Amino acid sequence: MTAVAAILFWLSAGLLVYTHLGYPLVLALLTRTRFRQRDLDRPELTGPSSDLPTVSLIIPAYDEEDVIEAKVANALALDYPRERLQLIVASDGSADRTAELARRAGAGLVLELAPGGKVAALNAAAEQAAGDVLAFSDANSIWTRDALRKLVAPFADRGVGYVCGQVRFVDAGGDNLEGAYWRYEMAVREMESALAGVTAGNGAIYAVRRDAYLPLAASGSHDLSFPFLLAKRRLRSLYVAGARASEKMVPTLDGELARKRRMMVGLWDIVVGEGMVSPRGYSPLYAFELFSHRLLRYLSPLLHLVAFLANALLLGEGWVYDLLFAGQVALLGAALLARAVPIAPFRIARYYVETTAAIALGFWDRIRHGATGRWQKAEGTR
Repeated sequence: MTAVAAILFWLSAGLLVYTHLGYPLVLALLTRTRFRQRDLDRPELTGPSSDLPTVSLIIPAYDEEDVIEAKVANALALDYPRERLQLIVASDGSADRTAELARRAGAGLVLELAPGGKVAALNAAAEQAAGDVLAFSDANSIWTRDALRKLVAPFADRGVGYVCGQVRFVDAGGDNLEGAYWRYEMAVREMESALAGVTAGNGAIYAVRRDAYLPLAASGSHDLSFPFLLAKRRLRSLYVAGARASEKMVPTLDGELARKRRMMVGLWDIVVGEGMVSPRGYSPLYAFELFSHRLLRYLSPLLHLVAFLANALLLGEGWVYDLLFAGQVALLGAALLARAVPIAPFRIARYYVETTAAIALGFWDRIRHGATGRWQKAEGTR
């Protein structure tokens, strides 16, 4: 029994350390070897307007009357020829003035759709889009003026199917630590992009080649599904740091936990149902990235549980096990104390513990209620 517990402990603990710390270090080494793909960080397109691809910029919206006019104005102010830019607002069953205000602000096409969820709205807009490239942005995301040119530049390479940009979260002065985590995540994605392609995107700023667009189920996710599904079609997914957008951060950690929990509800439909877990079609390097960055992260609640229980069985078997168990208890204790004593180490512990728990809670919600495509905007982000 002791030998089995030791194997389980070191395996689960080792995988946790690897996915959070070891994997970025391995990426850093690999991207400095002969495997590195060159010329992925392309300059913005600066040639004649006729050389630029036509772009349909699609903005899904559900009751976004507070921000839609500013978003449309931001899109129309982008440094991109108006004659080569189609602006589509897809209002998914909005009960407020979203559609009216989008038209008044100058959106070229406003779709007033029956309620179906975000992905259903994106699918409907993609069917109406006329551009060679389909770009997407959330209604509360503000792009820098040169973002679109930089975002679409990599599509000059026919081997590129998807490109995501950099989203920066504006701190509303709350207790959420998502901004710090996101900077770490962006650094990892930049290295993945240089190696074999990113394993996920973001909803604030991304684009896909029109002939590579994949209509997903209503409970799906462009952010998670497009990169790996396109990899199976031998198309790369890139991250361009120069294509920048900003969003207001969820102000509280409670709100961030609720947001991540909702995101995780449909996760396993994507991992299993859409074939993320199947290695068929991936290059070896991309399979390595997906296993290291995605699958191990999604299994982290289980790995933590196994490490904790196995470590408990090993108490008294040596000072190393006693010390490591004390460390795990200290992490949980700090997370619990963070509400009453909000010092930085405790807040970091709480963020890690609760965002990890959100994966398990989302899975539990999926079992109880099923996966839906319902809109649920994060609190305080408008």
